[in-house]
Amino acid sequence: MPDDYSLTFYTHPRSRGRVARWMLEEVGARYDTVVMDISKKIADPEFLDLNPMAKVPVIVHDGVVVTECAAICAYLADVFPEAGLAPAPSARGPYYRWLMFGAGCLEAAAINHGLGVEIAPEQEGMVGYRNLAATLDALEGQLDRSPHIAGETFTAADVYVGAQLGWGLEFGAIEDRPRIADYVERLDARPARVRALELDDALAASLTG
Repeated sequence: MPDDYSLTFYTHPRSRGRVARWMLEEVGARYDTVVMDISKKIADPEFLDLNPMAKVPVIVHDGVVVTECAAICAYLADVFPEAGLAPAPSARGPYYRWLMFGAGCLEAAAINHGLGVEIAPEQEGMVGYRNLAATLDALEGQLDRSPHIAGETFTAADVYVGAQLGWGLEFGAIEDRPRIADYVERLDARPARVRALELDDALAASLTG
């Protein structure tokens, strides 16, 4: 990498920044970490220039600002091709499908379930995920067909979808289904996942110690 290479990671260990951290570790990136105070609304004008939504994670890579976990995962897979976490362009249909399914269906379904938001059957057509059970059924069906969410090999889509499923299982936002639990367990054993968890757990401890 060039000497002037630069990647800054804005995060907090009790946030979706854990997803981005995992992806950074998977691609083997060198990065500087900036911990933001999320105990109150982020009001730092310089940070709001990066993300007007006032939330983490954010990465700034050689001047390029990327927000949203799914976008960060896809971007890092592209700019670190040696990690092999994105299929060839001609084979990216399932990869894009399940990466965006995680963003468009799984996250909304799990968060709304956790918040107690109930969608009436006659209103399911108005939300992208129908209902949480249908969302999990779709994921289970795909995992019945292949060991990873987009096919035979591990990709950035597994980081994003796997992290959300792991979070949902840990905090009870989704039911414990054997196929999904096995998938999460396999992903949690990846060296990069272990490193990322250790880094964020240590950071969380330092902030409360």
